[in-house]
Amino acid sequence: MKPIVRAIGNEQMKKDVPTFKVGDTVKVHTKVAEGEKERIQIFQGIVIARKGTGIHQSFTVRRISYGEGVERVFPLHSPRIDKIEIENEGRVRRAKLYYLRGRQGKKATKVKDSLTTTTPQEQKS
Repeated sequence: MKPIVRAIGNEQMKKDVPTFKVGDTVKVHTKVAEGEKERIQIFQGIVIARKGTGIHQSFTVRRISYGEGVERVFPLHSPRIDKIEIENEGRVRRAKLYYLRGRQGKKATKVKDSLTTTTPQEQKS
């Protein structure tokens, strides 16, 4: 990559991005323009994928809305994203959680919490 392009990309990257990973439940505050006014809309769901590097990073958030799965892909360093709040940290063993697409009900929205750990004896009972 040319040094000029890299310098412009580094200029536009956000500095205040929280560290979140796949499996976390996040609230993404996006700016929505309605006519001449601008408001903040919140999209809450589970991060099922992250991809890209640098200015090209993006992440996919999935939620269930009225019984239907809804996914949105957000560019991480977009000026349209106001802030990202981490609601819950999940513990997963996959880089991409595309298997959640095939699930229904509560199973489609639950990922193991990182705070609740169980021993093998507790899992058997």
